[in-house]
Amino acid sequence: MTSMDKVDFGDVRWGSVEWTNLCTLYLRACESRSPAPILGDDAAAEAVGRIDYDWARMRRSVRPGFSQYLVAMRAEQLDDWSVDFLSRHPDAVVVHLGCGMDTRAFRVHPPATVQWFDVDQPNVIGLRRRLYDDRAGYRTIGASVTDEAWLDDIPTDRPILMVAEGLLMYLTEPEVRALLQRLTDRFGSGELVFDTLSAMGPRLSKMFTKGIVKWGIRDAHEMERWNPRLRLLARGPVGARFERIPSKQVRLLWRLVNATPVRNYDVLNRFAF
Repeated sequence: MTSMDKVDFGDVRWGSVEWTNLCTLYLRACESRSPAPILGDDAAAEAVGRIDYDWARMRRSVRPGFSQYLVAMRAEQLDDWSVDFLSRHPDAVVVHLGCGMDTRAFRVHPPATVQWFDVDQPNVIGLRRRLYDDRAGYRTIGASVTDEAWLDDIPTDRPILMVAEGLLMYLTEPEVRALLQRLTDRFGSGELVFDTLSAMGPRLSKMFTKGIVKWGIRDAHEMERWNPRLRLLARGPVGARFERIPSKQVRLLWRLVNATPVRNYDVLNRFAF
């Protein structure tokens, strides 16, 4: 990380992509202060403490009392899969696509032999670099994940772990197919961990969020038919860990959600190839 000096983020426009990334960072920081945190992202809390921004206004907007747990449950499952993969492949390459302001590279404590690449749009990476410096074993890349050129910077002589959290649903299906194909064509073996929305996602997005969700899928096994190298290892709803939520009211709400088909709206997937 960089020095502990305060960093002014006052130029981050409300409602922008960069602002959305700050929202997620803030929610993870809030959850880390829970009586019994699920994720316990102390690195996010440290980052929020360093950033000069209107956090009071953000709190009124994102209402962390509920949303912090969704973010924490999703991140922890992806973290657990990542840690498991790296325990078996301590020389791996990790490519975190659409990293935003996520602290996963610091949170999961990868082995020193891992090479970690955080990839996102150049403007997002520019914001990220105000907080975090590149260092041995860690590098940021400013590029669209749909471009092919950034892959030229990634070593291909070792297993790869691709993490994509809250990303693929904003790509079109052809873009998702092409991205997965490029990864399996270029690397000998690895795992891909990511979340997906249901096939209803794009339709609901047209009604409520101006169509920003471009892709959803009913059955992740369909991706095995797209790409014969892919093998689905695990799949589960993002709210599967709701019993660990310390708030009784929020825990009850998640119990109700998990008793209905809505539980499969946002799903976490683990693939090997």
